[in-house]
Amino acid sequence: MNVQFTARHFKAHDGLKHYALQQVSTLKKYYDGIVTGNVILRFEKPKDSIKIAEINLAVHGTKLVAIEKSENFYKSIDNAVDKLERQLLKYKGKRRGL
Repeated sequence: MNVQFTARHFKAHDGLKHYALQQVSTLKKYYDGIVTGNVILRFEKPKDSIKIAEINLAVHGTKLVAIEKSENFYKSIDNAVDKLERQLLKYKGKRRGL
């Protein structure tokens, strides 16, 4: 799986980038048909300190998206990955049912 990382309106440190890419790579165990992934981290409003993690996955035939907001990027990434786990399991179940 090819994963791209984007930090909008700030420069992400290597630890955050590594953490995000590592978390997204764990999704392969739920469905091996993931073609590409895209992680986008951004601020909604810098003064309110709301961090947003958006993770897009391209699987065969469709795209899965999870967007999560919280007070820090690590929590946002974890919540988005949890959301994608559920989406992948649902997608995999539908594919088997066909």
